[in-house]
Amino acid sequence: MQLMLKPQKRLLTRMFVTSLSIIALVGFGFAWLVTLLNAQNRYTQITADYIAELPVIAAEFRENNLVPITEAQDNDNIETSYIMATCNEQYTGLWRSELAKDLSLTNICEKYNLIKDDSQAYFLEFEGLHTYLVFKLSTLIEGKQFHLLILQDAEAMKKELQKFNRLTYFRLAIVLGAAFFLLVSAAYWGMLPLKQLKQELLKLKQGKQQNLSNDYPVELQEITQSLNQLLDQNQQRQTRYQNAMNDLAHSLKTRLAASIALIDDTSLNSQEKERQILTQIEDMDHLVKYQLKRAMMGRQGLLKEHTDIKPILDQLVLMLSKLYQRKNINFIVHCPNDLAFPVSKGDLMELCGNLIENAAKFCITTIEITAQQHDGLLRLQVDDDGPGVEEAYKQKIFQRGVRADTQHNGQGIGLAVCFELVSSYAGTFEIQTSYLEGASFIIELPVTNQ
Repeated sequence: MQLMLKPQKRLLTRMFVTSLSIIALVGFGFAWLVTLLNAQNRYTQITADYIAELPVIAAEFRENNLVPITEAQDNDNIETSYIMATCNEQYTGLWRSELAKDLSLTNICEKYNLIKDDSQAYFLEFEGLHTYLVFKLSTLIEGKQFHLLILQDAEAMKKELQKFNRLTYFRLAIVLGAAFFLLVSAAYWGMLPLKQLKQELLKLKQGKQQNLSNDYPVELQEITQSLNQLLDQNQQRQTRYQNAMNDLAHSLKTRLAASIALIDDTSLNSQEKERQILTQIEDMDHLVKYQLKRAMMGRQGLLKEHTDIKPILDQLVLMLSKLYQRKNINFIVHCPNDLAFPVSKGDLMELCGNLIENAAKFCITTIEITAQQHDGLLRLQVDDDGPGVEEAYKQKIFQRGVRADTQHNGQGIGLAVCFELVSSYAGTFEIQTSYLEGASFIIELPVTNQ
C-alpha cells in the first residue's frame, strides 16, 4: 500500500508565495534596471570625456597628413596615445593604431559589428585578453559613412560596476528580508480575526458561548452577522421545539387525567364512557398534530382561522367536571352559540383549556366563563372564587416556569402558553381581581386576523 501525503491547503502559504514572488520580481527587476542605468551612465561619462578630446585626436591625424581619416591605412604609423581603429560603412577595418597592434587587438571593426545592436554594445571582448570599452564616432564624408572606434581598458570599470552591483543586490536582499518580515507580521496580524473566529466557533461547539462577538473587521462582519443570524434561528428553533413539547406534555397531562377519571366514573355506562374517552383521545391526537406542526412552522406560521368557541367550552367544562368531580365545581358559562374567535382550533383549545384548568385548580366552588364581542373586540373572561393572584405575581406568572402557587402540581407553563398565544394574535391578557373575590383572567382579541 503506497502512502500518499497530501499537503494541506493553507491560506497563509498562498499569500506568502504570491506576495513574495511579486516583491522579488519587482525588486530584481528594479535592481537590474538600476545596474543597467549605472553602467550606461558611466559609459556616457567616459564618452563625454572622449568627445572633449576629439580636437586632440584630429590634430594627431592632421600631423600625419591623414585628414580625413578615410586616408589612413593599416600600415600607417600614426603617433597617438589612444587605442583606435577606423572602419568603413560595412565595418571593415581600415586602420589600427600602433597601441592596438601592440596589444594584439585584431578585427576590432568586425567584432564591433557583431555586438553593435546588443544592449551591452559598449563592451568589446577579445579572447584571452582584457575586455575593452568601445566608443564609436561616425562621420559622413563624400556621401560615404566612416566610423572611428576608440577603445579603453574596461577592467577598472568592470570592477567598479561589479562592486556597485554587489552593493545593489545586497541592499535588495536587505529590502527583501525586511519585506518578508513585514509580510509575515502583516499576515499574522491580518489573520488574527480569523483565529479569533476559529476560537469562538470552537467555544460555540463546546457550548461556552451562544453568539459570535461583534468586534470583527468590516470585511468579516457580514460573515459573523450571518453566522449569528443562523445561530439565533437555530436557537429559536430549538426553543420552539422544546416549548412545543412542554406544551404538548402539559395539554396531554390534563386529558390523560380526565380519561382516567372517566374510567373510574361509575355513574356512566360503558357506551357513554367509551364515547367520552374516544373524545379525549381525538383531542389528544389533534393536540399532537397541532404541536408538531407548530414546532416545525412556528406559531406565526400556523393558519389563522375562525373557530366556534361554544363547543370547545362545553367540552372543556365536561372534561374538567370529571377531573375535579370531588370539588363539585359549579361552572357558569355565558357564551352565544354562534360566537367565533379568529384563532385556529388548536390554539383556542390550548387557550381555553389552560385558563379554565388553572381556575379549576384554585377555585373553591364556582367558575364563571364569559365569551362575548364588545366594541370590536372578542373578550374571554374566566373568573373564580379562589385566593386570587398577588399583585407581585401578576406579570411574573406569564414567564415559563414561574408559579405563583407551589401547593398544587404543575410546571408553571400554562399561563405562559396563553400569554404567547394571545401575543401572537395581537391581543391583550390581563389578570384582575374577580367580583367572586378570586382571580379574573381577561383576554381580548381583535375581531379580524391581522
